[in-house]
Formats: sequence, structure tokens, C-alpha cells
Amino acid sequence: MTTRTTPWPAGTPCWVDLMATDLEHTQKFYRDVLGWTFSESQAEYGGYCNALVDGETVAGLSPTMEGMESAPHVWSVYLATDDLAADAATAVEAGATQVFEPMEVGPFGSMGMWIDPTGAAFGMWQANEHTGFRRVEEPGTVAWCDLMTRDPGAAQEFYQTVFGYTYQDIGQENMPYALFTVPGGEQPAGGIGGPDPAAGDAQPGWSVAFQVDDVDAAVERVRAAGGTVSADPSDFEYGRMAVVAGPDGEVFVVMTPSGTV
Repeated sequence: MTTRTTPWPAGTPCWVDLMATDLEHTQKFYRDVLGWTFSESQAEYGGYCNALVDGETVAGLSPTMEGMESAPHVWSVYLATDDLAADAATAVEAGATQVFEPMEVGPFGSMGMWIDPTGAAFGMWQANEHTGFRRVEEPGTVAWCDLMTRDPGAAQEFYQTVFGYTYQDIGQENMPYALFTVPGGEQPAGGIGGPDPAAGDAQPGWSVAFQVDDVDAAVERVRAAGGTVSADPSDFEYGRMAVVAGPDGEVFVVMTPSGTV
């Protein structure tokens, strides 16, 4: 268990959030599956609320924004930045497409959203009062974020240009994957890889894994709460995991880590 009260190092996945068709229903689903409680929905910020573990922020939920009803429901991943304007300019110069202009979110911080050169959407977050994940390394918190894309080499080059990532290749011949570390980081902060060849026409995107005590039990909670399971529990080098989806079809991973990556 770790509580963090200061901003995350630049380039680190520092926040995830989701737009929900029915906010109350989605809150109930994640309360049942991950044990989350929630802050009050804030009308002045589009009904946004924070998911909490032991009273500390771990993720965000909001009702679907007007005009975005047809947008896919996905967990959005935000990368920390110390200078949003400068990193935004670097990202565009390196081939990213801006989804919407960077903006201040009250006293909490500033954010923006882009699509990287491989087609994956990502956000950036410059912290003020809201520093991102305040609780990690326990059930209900984010355990891992990574990017899967059909051109992982181009993605690695892009994020290295913007954030200075360095890489440790741990992939296989038919499934490339590299851990990335941010400048000054002591351990990997996430990964970039290519999709499973069996994934067919899988779209590029960042994804999130939430930590649980027992993956098999979490999968049963997903089913009981009305979610679906697309990959049954299985063991891998760093623990046990399953791929599931929530009320709007948003895909995420439940994972029990075996130790430090």
C-alpha cells in the first residue's frame, strides 16, 4: 500500500477516467467489482466524480458529455506532465493529432487529449490540487497501464520524443512488448507492445489493469454485476490476470501482481 500526495513524474500514467451512459449504474458495478466508493458528482464539472479507495482518489467517472453519445466507452489514460503547453507542442510536432485544446480544470490542474501517430488516444495531466492516483499497490487501485498498437516501434519513438522514455524489451517474436521507464525513474512505469495475433482487428489504445486480491473471484463479481469476460483468468510472468468489460462495454484488466515488474 502506498499513498502519494505529490505529482507523478512526467510521462508516468497518473490518472484514468471513464464516461458512463448511466453513472449510477456504472458506480454500482465498480463498487461491486472493485470495492470503490465515490465522491459527490460535481455539476460544475459535467457531473464528474472520483472513485476512492480508503478515501483516496484512484480513478474518475463522469456522465457521457453532450455530443459524445456515439463515442466509444473506454478507460482513458493520462500521462503526467510538468509543462502541458510545451509537451503538447512537442507531441504535435512529433505527429500527434489534438483532440481538444488543453484546458484548466478549476483548481485541480490542466488537461488535454491527443491521438498519437499510431492512432491511440491519450491524455496529459498537469497537476495542481489534483495530483492523480493517490493510492496504489492495493486492491482497487491501478496496477498497470500500457499501449497496444500495430506499430509499437513508431509508438516507442513518439513517446520517447515527448517524454524521454527508455525501454526494456521483454517481447517475443510474434508479440513485441517493451517496458518503459521515465527519466529519473527507478522502475518501469508501463509498457508499449503489439496486439496478440489472435486479436484480429483490435484497435490501438491505452488500457488499464486494476489490482484485485483474487482474479478468479473478481471475474465472478464482474459476471454477477452484469459485466462480461473476454479472457478467462490465466497466469503470466508477473501474476494472474483476466480481461473483462463493464456496463458500457469498456474493457479493463483485473490483475493480481506476483511482485515488482
